[in-house]
Amino acid sequence: MLVGARQAPGRPVLEGYSLELVDQLVAIVASSTVLAYSVYTIAPETVSKFGGRPLYLTIPFVLYGIFRYLYLMYAEEKGGNPSEHLYRDRPTLVNVILWGAALLAILYWPVG
Repeated sequence: MLVGARQAPGRPVLEGYSLELVDQLVAIVASSTVLAYSVYTIAPETVSKFGGRPLYLTIPFVLYGIFRYLYLMYAEEKGGNPSEHLYRDRPTLVNVILWGAALLAILYWPVG
C-alpha cells in the first residue's frame, strides 16, 4: 500500500503481489503468531522449564498487541515499520510494559 497500491515503483518483485494477497498473508501470519505463542506458553517443556507457572496468562497481551497493530495498519493506515509503534503508539507501549510486568510477576512471584 505504501508504494502505490497497484504499482510497485522501483521494486519489480512487488508487482506479483496484490493487496488482496497481502491482506490474506497478514491474516495468516497474525493467526500463526498467536497460535505459536499460545502453544509455547502451554507446551509441557515450557511449563516444566518455568516450574508450572501460568505463562498462558500473558496471551491476552499478545492478542491485544497484534490486534492493535492490525488496527493501526488498516484503520489508521500507519503500517510501515512496526518497531516504531513500540515507542510512538501509547496503547502499544502500555501493552508492552504491562506484558513485561505480567511476565515478571508470573515468573518471580513467590509460590506459596
